[in-house]
Amino acid sequence: MAEDVQKHSVHTLVFRSLKRTHDMFVSDHAKSIAQDEESQKMKMSVKLKADYNAVLHMPVLKEGKDRVSLLAGSMLGNQSYTQPGDDPEYLITGTHAYPSGPGVALTADTKIHRNPSEGGINSLALVLPPSQARQDISRTASSVGDIHRHAGGGERSHPQSSSVSLLDGGGTRNAMARKAPTMPKPQWHPPWKLFRVISGHLGWVRSIAVEPGNEWFVTGSADRTIKIWDLASGKLKLSLTGHISTVRGVAVSNRSPYLFSCGEDKQVKCWDLEYNKVIRHYHGHLSAVYDIDLHPTIDVLVTCSRDATARVWDIRSKANVHTLTGHTNTVATVKCQAAEPQIITGSHDSTIRLWDLIAGKTRATLTNHKKSVRTLAMHPRQYTFASGSADNIKQWMFPDGSFIQNLSGHNAIINTMAVNSDGVLVSGADNGTIHMWDWRTGYNFQRIHAAVQPGSLDSESGIFACKFDNSESRLITAEADKTIKVYKEDDTATEETHPINWKPEILKRKRF
Repeated sequence: MAEDVQKHSVHTLVFRSLKRTHDMFVSDHAKSIAQDEESQKMKMSVKLKADYNAVLHMPVLKEGKDRVSLLAGSMLGNQSYTQPGDDPEYLITGTHAYPSGPGVALTADTKIHRNPSEGGINSLALVLPPSQARQDISRTASSVGDIHRHAGGGERSHPQSSSVSLLDGGGTRNAMARKAPTMPKPQWHPPWKLFRVISGHLGWVRSIAVEPGNEWFVTGSADRTIKIWDLASGKLKLSLTGHISTVRGVAVSNRSPYLFSCGEDKQVKCWDLEYNKVIRHYHGHLSAVYDIDLHPTIDVLVTCSRDATARVWDIRSKANVHTLTGHTNTVATVKCQAAEPQIITGSHDSTIRLWDLIAGKTRATLTNHKKSVRTLAMHPRQYTFASGSADNIKQWMFPDGSFIQNLSGHNAIINTMAVNSDGVLVSGADNGTIHMWDWRTGYNFQRIHAAVQPGSLDSESGIFACKFDNSESRLITAEADKTIKVYKEDDTATEETHPINWKPEILKRKRF
């Protein structure tokens, strides 16, 4: 027996189909189910016990307790506070009993832990290294002091309210507020004074290198010559010609009697100092070569150029081992070291790159600077380095380039930096100013603006390069007035005659 199928109009069928589709796809299936208060409370108490049990027994202030007593009913713990006699430092027993030190048996006494006193915290902080001490004092001493001030005898019961005090923070937010960090006192450094002015170049002096034996140093100039000078007397020993444009970088090898130079003529030359002749050329750069550095432990040479690359060369075979690409503008400076990262470059694209020498690839890119990075300086003893730019000087930690601090105040285009093992950082700028900084604290202890050579324009007072000699008692600068200036520490200065003009100001340290 056939049933009559109810017939519907097409219009009705289309709308039914639309409704089915709407229910299937448009309705919000991800919408959460309405919460049941009872189960939510139970869930929270279990979560608190599981995750925060170790810190639930915190002392609570009176003000906070009244506010949180309603929420606390569901979070009963089995912790308790005991207050013996007149002991001002109250005792705490935790849910997890553990002895106070190794080899101490668990007894009723050892389950009880004495809260640290302010004096104890401060004396412990003195033993810690300075940075750790500063953090710990500011975190702990203020909070413990506030707890002792506010917490009275009868206010140390009620274990329930303690469990929520971390979440509500009624009274403890004040207690945990940290003091703003202050700058530690900088180390005293004697001031530097001008010792000698050496003339001889006929153009801007662009680069300096000191020989490992500390007897002579080399300069490269815009007059296309390389000159070798006696360090003790300042007399000219030798002039080398061969470049056909400005010599932008020089480096002396400590592994062989070779001098390396690079210039705006795209040439990289290796000079044999026994014959005073060029013995090798390294061809490959497509534009002016701006800086050069030698690897301290392997026979490798690294150059950087206006063609936005740095190149790694095998000194003996003249082979281009790696072309380090990635910068998008002139690579202005390059540094090598024995530890990883073995090559660091700074560029006009305002980034610093740390390179993996073996793979020939970037390990890390530091993008914190806003302007061109023209110079890098590596600390001779610490695993840190600094970068100089027109916005400021930044200090970094190897191997990943973690940021340490900014050194602000040298408001000029910084062309060069050098640092010695006493922690004196020197920055030289385009306007002829030299600033001396304490490496650890970033305190600017001296500013020098030497007069230009007679006959030069005032505008010709730029510092293009600076280097400490190997005894670190002399600072040599290469300048735009065509001179080389040698500075030395003032032997007569003491902390009394030249005191540090320093106030422990609150740090306004930027994050980057």
